[in-house]
Amino acid sequence: MTYIRVKNVKSDQYLYLVKSVWDSKRKASKQEIVKYLGKASSVTEEDIPKDYRKDTRILSTIAKYNPKNIENNQNATKKIQEKLYKKLTEGDSQEVFKIYEEYVSNFNFVNFLEVILKPIMYKIGEDWDTGKISISTEHIASNTAQILVNKIMQHVSRKQQKKKILICVPIGEEHRLGCDVLETYLSSKGFKTYNMGTSIPTESILNFIDDEKPDIVFLSITIKDNIQAGQRLVKKIKEQSNIPILVGGLAVQEDEHPKFDTKIISNTSLDEILKIIRESKNYH
Repeated sequence: MTYIRVKNVKSDQYLYLVKSVWDSKRKASKQEIVKYLGKASSVTEEDIPKDYRKDTRILSTIAKYNPKNIENNQNATKKIQEKLYKKLTEGDSQEVFKIYEEYVSNFNFVNFLEVILKPIMYKIGEDWDTGKISISTEHIASNTAQILVNKIMQHVSRKQQKKKILICVPIGEEHRLGCDVLETYLSSKGFKTYNMGTSIPTESILNFIDDEKPDIVFLSITIKDNIQAGQRLVKKIKEQSNIPILVGGLAVQEDEHPKFDTKIISNTSLDEILKIIRESKNYH
């Protein structure tokens, strides 16, 4: 395995391209330097030997230490996204998780969800909508992404509980990936999350709100055909409770939003959601 090693000298950082090799005498792996790359802030893709320039983990690492190297960072991100798209649509969950692990060895899981997974799932949805991929391929990709997010959820550390958050979908909506991504993120930030998943009758959601009294409701809608069901659910929640409601998902990401008697979250990053939660008292 080949990767970047960082050496700190006083206030500066220096990068080395190294590889792990097996030492048969010691019966252990050891590091061998492939190339000294130079000061971290000035290393570019051209400093990497040609044989290693397609390694997305190496490219991501040098982009991380060289913030001016925006183009390389974008190229590395694009390559990772393309690789993830291919493996998701093939249903290769092992390779998909390997892509995730390689990425978070340099960045955190929130970056992966926001920068890598989110745009790719949008693209998969758009490609299905325009006929570029079949409905079966879209289902394979969604199920594989679901497996990935569930694994991420198991590895995310949970902090002390804060506000209680209910995450749900309207009746008829069978896509829950957005709910699981949001649950993973909010749980890592210390919120008590209730993710109701799919195929939950409206009456059950209303009863849950009445019993558990969450501080805020997130409603996720992926398919446009479910917008009216979402509108009806929002109306019924507001009839029985003064709880803040936020509506998001692929179905409401376009510039011309469908009308909801509450706030719509459109093109919002995960970190921005924390600010929205703080202001949630205004979204009745």
